[in-house]
Amino acid sequence: MNDINIKNGDIENSPDIPIETEIIGIRFKKSGKIYYFDPNGMTFNEGDHTIVETSRGLEYGNVVLSNRMVKTSEIVNPLRCVLRAATDDDEIHYKENELKEIDAYNICIEKISEHKLDMKLIDVEYTFDNNKLLFYFTADGRVDFRDLVKDLASVFRTRIELRQIGIRDEAKIMGGLGVCGRSFCCHSFLGDFVQVSIKMAKEQNLSLNSTKISGACGRLMCCLRYEYDVYSEELKNTPPVDSIVETPDGDGVVIETVPLAGLVKVRLQKTPDQPSSVYNRDKVKVKGFIRREAEKNTGDSDLPED
Repeated sequence: MNDINIKNGDIENSPDIPIETEIIGIRFKKSGKIYYFDPNGMTFNEGDHTIVETSRGLEYGNVVLSNRMVKTSEIVNPLRCVLRAATDDDEIHYKENELKEIDAYNICIEKISEHKLDMKLIDVEYTFDNNKLLFYFTADGRVDFRDLVKDLASVFRTRIELRQIGIRDEAKIMGGLGVCGRSFCCHSFLGDFVQVSIKMAKEQNLSLNSTKISGACGRLMCCLRYEYDVYSEELKNTPPVDSIVETPDGDGVVIETVPLAGLVKVRLQKTPDQPSSVYNRDKVKVKGFIRREAEKNTGDSDLPED
């Protein structure tokens, strides 16, 4: 494929460069990242199996996005071509590799024990052409596995690669059940890990107890990200807690909000000892904000004092 020149985010006008390019999306692992390939004139449907060449060698992949046209400017070159649709022999070879991976896993466990290495083996993977055998492991720190690699190479007679992965990657590979009772999102459908922060829990008014908002991996749950954009948008249109608002029943202070429902709970100034009243956010008008005593003393707040 010709090199693509991009200027100011657009392809430079050139008759030799097509505006759109045909691609298919392929995954090599369940819920793994989707990689794009040139279908090489062939037509594939979701669920079809293919043989492609990658930086690791020949790989057996599963089609998750059928043939489609995308803007050439959105493609990261070089775009590799699909070699062929998987044949019956390819399917048999792939199944044989899966059985070999089980044996390799058990042998590696024994070798780790023999070398007394402080590491936990998570997964083993053969490339389709058997030119490389990859071992994925976790460890608290750096591990000197040079002698282990030599032993494994002498047993399997192929290139050996050991990769240390993080705790989130371990959960993605191993799988399990989350606190919701469903399979881990990362193991079932998330191709990439999403960025999650404690701010997302705060804006959704969730408990900030780490044990309640952390997944089995010990990191913040990926699902905190799912509704965050909606909450952020709704919060822009909702008077915040501690704002002074004008309501149909008089002025009051917002003590609680329900952004998705568009509701605010207000403690009216004229009846502070009475139960709070609930209003639609469209029925109230922000007049100012309460300044906390600590903020008054330090001058940290730039909010107007009412």
